[in-house]
Amino acid sequence: MLSRVFEFFIIGPIHSCHPLTEPSMKFAIALYSPAHAASSRRALLFAQAVLCGGHDIVRLFFYQDGVHSTSANVVTPQDELDVPALWRDFVSDNRLDGVVCIAAGLRRGVLNQEEAERYSRPAANLPAPWDLSGLGQLHDAVQAADRLICFGGP
Repeated sequence: MLSRVFEFFIIGPIHSCHPLTEPSMKFAIALYSPAHAASSRRALLFAQAVLCGGHDIVRLFFYQDGVHSTSANVVTPQDELDVPALWRDFVSDNRLDGVVCIAAGLRRGVLNQEEAERYSRPAANLPAPWDLSGLGQLHDAVQAADRLICFGGP
């Protein structure tokens, strides 16, 4: 029941922020689902609500199919939200640490320039603000955060 209430709460756009007066929390957010999945949109709305509430995001970690949300080559149909562009703008505008798992990215063809050259691929598709790094970055984020919130996955 709580998840349905929570889901209802964050479906609409956030128009105004009302930061809490109590101490803020630090969140690490992991996204496991692709850009076209509903959980990717929910993760973005949750992240917006975290900052709007005066809390901090230690790191956004894109893992498994979540790495597709960081690719510059995703083409979204005109009648759908461009979730990868929304994620990119959110991370850039808020100067957040957006990390893409290197193993998941390589497996799914999401490469920065360095990895594209290393594996002799014709192009890179992981632009700024994303960092390609290892799973240890998720571990570090969990250690620094008060809460790890995961979206998607098996």
